[in-house]
Amino acid sequence: MPYGYHGKILHVDLSAGELRVEEPEEAFYRRYVGGSALGLYYLLRGTPAGADPLGPENTLVLALSPLTGAPISGQSRMTAVAKSPLTGAVGDSQCGGFFPAELKFAGFDAVVIRGRADAPLYLWIHDGRAELRQAQHLWGKVTGEVEGVIRSEVGDEKAQVLQVGPAGERLVRFAALINMSNRANGRTGMGAVMGSKNLKAVVVRGKDRPVLADRRALIELARWGAENFKDSDVYGLGLYGTAEIVTSQDKAGGLPTRNWSSGTFEGAAALDGTTMARTILKERDTCYACTVRCKRVVQVADGPHPVDPRYGGPEYETVATFGSYCGIDDLQAVAYANQLCNMYGMDTISCGATIAWAMDCFEQGILTRQDTDGVELRFGQAEAMIAMVEKIAHREGFGDLLAEGSARAAERIGRGAQDLVVAVKGQELPAHMPQVKRSLALIYAANPFGADHQSSEHDSSWRYYPERMAEIGIRDEPVSGKVLNEAKARYALTTQYAYSCMDTVNVCQFVFGPAWHLYSMGQLAQAVRAITGWQVEVEDLLRLGERRLNLLRAFNAREGIDREADTLPKKLQQALVGGKSDGLYVTSEEVERAKDWYYALAGWDVASGTPTRSKLEALELSWVADALGLA
Repeated sequence: MPYGYHGKILHVDLSAGELRVEEPEEAFYRRYVGGSALGLYYLLRGTPAGADPLGPENTLVLALSPLTGAPISGQSRMTAVAKSPLTGAVGDSQCGGFFPAELKFAGFDAVVIRGRADAPLYLWIHDGRAELRQAQHLWGKVTGEVEGVIRSEVGDEKAQVLQVGPAGERLVRFAALINMSNRANGRTGMGAVMGSKNLKAVVVRGKDRPVLADRRALIELARWGAENFKDSDVYGLGLYGTAEIVTSQDKAGGLPTRNWSSGTFEGAAALDGTTMARTILKERDTCYACTVRCKRVVQVADGPHPVDPRYGGPEYETVATFGSYCGIDDLQAVAYANQLCNMYGMDTISCGATIAWAMDCFEQGILTRQDTDGVELRFGQAEAMIAMVEKIAHREGFGDLLAEGSARAAERIGRGAQDLVVAVKGQELPAHMPQVKRSLALIYAANPFGADHQSSEHDSSWRYYPERMAEIGIRDEPVSGKVLNEAKARYALTTQYAYSCMDTVNVCQFVFGPAWHLYSMGQLAQAVRAITGWQVEVEDLLRLGERRLNLLRAFNAREGIDREADTLPKKLQQALVGGKSDGLYVTSEEVERAKDWYYALAGWDVASGTPTRSKLEALELSWVADALGLA
């Protein structure tokens, strides 16, 4: 058994009600390591081409890494992989909290789930054993209630519960997996996949810590992080959470407002992390063994929208999507919408952005009260926004249409609604603007599972972190954020490899990374060496990230998703109004030109954006080339 692993992967066949344990060779772990790449291996092997994402043939993988559960900040992460019901492309999503570490302690490196149960079940994993239990009595209940019932049933208040809420049961296409009632595998609809399988929850508890190759070296690295945290650029995340950037984004003209019509919002200060800390913040929470403590816990006792601290608090993306996207500056209303999403199990980004799109349609006269169940769905209307969150979660009335996501809803409505959608491959955009950060125009378009702000480094890091950039091979002179040239394409791809690696080694991108992070990529290599004993350098980590990115692209290619899907929405090609980004827009011509550079640098076929056989073979993925039928 390799250091840092249990050497056991649990396979669950829900259709047959069978469980089995696989014990892979060390060579398997060295090639795929964990997290996203390991999950993609089983997804490509187990899910047939053209499979219905909400059908029993879709494979759902919950994957850890050798770092998970180790005594250092930023390691308690888990990746969920499946075919996405939101996009029809590959689905990939990460979570934090205590569930990932506890799954590791329960004795497994990953869980591979196939089939569909005849009636609701939950999976109970403890101390190297697993069993399926009936969950009919839990169906329809919100996450906080389910967590309490399950802990009572298994007789352990410290058991960790990963679950789908009522939104996942009702197959809302952007349903999330929720653990701790407030941590989410939010993006790409993984909650709908698990809900479609009649699997209500995965519950874990254990005491089995994997053996580390050099525990002393890891402890020294952990001590360095604790000692240097206050002087690092992530210290503010501990104090004010991710919402600390609301006002700085606004001042730069990069805060998406009123469905991306503007990059500046007059109510930004009311939504900022400092305002949250001063008003509704109850305490700071953390993930297992992490010193950063960036998780917000908010509480609102009075007023129309009481907020229970068990459901955490809003992150920057949530504050933006339910706030500035919708033209709403009511922080308590935003916190309540966040609570509803955590109770019902929905991605706050897609949910808030879909409501903002519907508001835009209403303002443009494409939708009327007759369409929206009598709701005056205008920008700035907090009560209307909250009403729609409830309707989406229950697939009630107009909410049944919005539960399909903005792209599918627009197709059904027509009448110009498609031109107001702000999504790539059907997934709504997060709250960082390619008009201001030009490399994101390329990454948002080309990223295999839809637009994602955590798949590459943003433009400003090139200028402000030259030493760390050099560590991953970026030594070019930094160029303006408003330029998308070949150097920027190389920067985007290289940093994408770094972030792709982090989603495979399964570490928090606030703690490890190539720029402003607490630990550098070199220190991540140190951590991997200390845990596994493998001789890993930064170049090996980047290659691992490259392998994972090629697996993502290969899955899409197999599903017929290629270069034509790598496009930005029309809304981004219209000039922004107001603030520092007034008049800025992205052209399809510059994105198409950048895609040529990007595909060529990646070693892919430029005409299709598909990995070539030579590239896949160089990455030890010849079986993938065979599966794609590549010459």
